[in-house]
Amino acid sequence: MSIEEWYKSLPIVTRTYVTMSFLTTAGCALEIITPFNVYFNAKLVFKKLELWRLVTNFFFFGNLGLDFVFHMFFLIKYCKSLEEGSFRGRSADFLWMLLFGGGLLTAIAPFVNIQFLGSSLTFMMVYVW
Repeated sequence: MSIEEWYKSLPIVTRTYVTMSFLTTAGCALEIITPFNVYFNAKLVFKKLELWRLVTNFFFFGNLGLDFVFHMFFLIKYCKSLEEGSFRGRSADFLWMLLFGGGLLTAIAPFVNIQFLGSSLTFMMVYVW
């Protein structure tokens, strides 16, 4: 199986999340964008209406390196397992679970001072799995 075939065989929500995570992290590593533009900051979201921060912070996983590879491995493994297992044929329900979990993480983040929630969302998927 080629990389292209493997990529196309991923379920739609998993493929989209992995792609956005890779592009965001690679964009930061290549200095196309900066992590300062994607981190979660409640003051900037509500006072300056930088609404993209509500979403982009879930796609950044730090520097490209071994840690990033492990995050992508766990993201692909558990996201795919959930979407093909517990949520088989119900990708919209899986997306709803991710949005609900992301919403809860976003609501808690200002109180625990976490700026990047991608790892937390991945751990939520591992817990649900």
